[in-house]
Amino acid sequence: MTFARWTGLSTLLSAALLLTLPHICMAQDNSAGQSWSATDQQTSPTGAFNPSRTQETHTKSDGRVVDNASTETMGPDGRYVPYSDTEKESRRINDTTVRNIERTYGRDVDGRRVLIQERQEESRTLPGGEQKVTRTISNPDGNGALQVVQREIEDSKQPSPGVRVSNTTALTPDSDGRFSAVVQTQQRETKASDGSVQFQRSTQLPDGNGGWTLSEVREGRTRQDGQNVSKEESVLRPNADGKLSVVERTVNKQVQSSTGEKRDTTETYSTNVPGEAGDGSLQLVQRATTVQRTTASGAQSTVRQIEQPQPGDFSSSLQVTQEAIDIVRPGTNCTTSVTRTVLAPGPDGGLNQVWVDFGSSDKPPAIAVDSGTPSRKK
Repeated sequence: MTFARWTGLSTLLSAALLLTLPHICMAQDNSAGQSWSATDQQTSPTGAFNPSRTQETHTKSDGRVVDNASTETMGPDGRYVPYSDTEKESRRINDTTVRNIERTYGRDVDGRRVLIQERQEESRTLPGGEQKVTRTISNPDGNGALQVVQREIEDSKQPSPGVRVSNTTALTPDSDGRFSAVVQTQQRETKASDGSVQFQRSTQLPDGNGGWTLSEVREGRTRQDGQNVSKEESVLRPNADGKLSVVERTVNKQVQSSTGEKRDTTETYSTNVPGEAGDGSLQLVQRATTVQRTTASGAQSTVRQIEQPQPGDFSSSLQVTQEAIDIVRPGTNCTTSVTRTVLAPGPDGGLNQVWVDFGSSDKPPAIAVDSGTPSRKK
């Protein structure tokens, strides 16, 4: 499997959706304590990937939310062995402050659990709609003590109605442990009277002389018409003359039919064309389509396709290069079963299974809905 196909496969796996199920089930009060668990079993019919399984748990009580995920992989003897663990905790410190901590653990050569990384985020809401967020990433040193390797500071304000400006600075330590800024970003969102939102995000990098140089600008607009949403975004970077020029453009459309079917299509145009030298013009390099449907029995299906031109021949028509199918079925006692299948082109050009994921969960639905009416998927 080529790197491009593996990258697309990773995108499909990460885009798998667990949707609100349309069977009758009492939604739990978010203010009360609640918990749920889920299991996933991943296999590869072609043997391209090592089988694995994941167990997830979620608990919520007194303003504290804890999520744990443990993954095991198949060992050389055919038995599952621990591979990684992730622990997430969210706690409300007071009326204005929330702290999130995520720890990732791996295994050493003796199979013992070791901390690989810790991420912390503290968010404070101030009067006037201002929000301050501090994020840190810490890795263990040679002695196992955590050392901050990156700090990010974000300040978001609302200078006028319908306008929000966010400034973010990322800092890293030097050899002496002193932190210096390595990336600065500014994002501005403006909501118009017709409900559309215009946005622009600028990224600056150090120029080596104590100043900053503009490296990228992302700008676009989001519009909503009833249940239909459209979004366009352009990416601009300095060219050889130092002037900003468009190097990528994405067009996204989300359409929902009267029967509840939801279709999400994103087309990506780029000047960077794999397999071709390119002439600097934008060409269609990928189309991603996701279709969500609800059956009469209450099951929900999500089909996501990635289409791309033939490598080296972008004048050809688009062809399906990856496909992922999710089917979520309601069970008894508010449980659900999930089947995810990922397909990729085989030697004969047909789509073959490369990944299958079976899972179950007793996670309660966010909203109780009636099975007699197709649910409106969010």
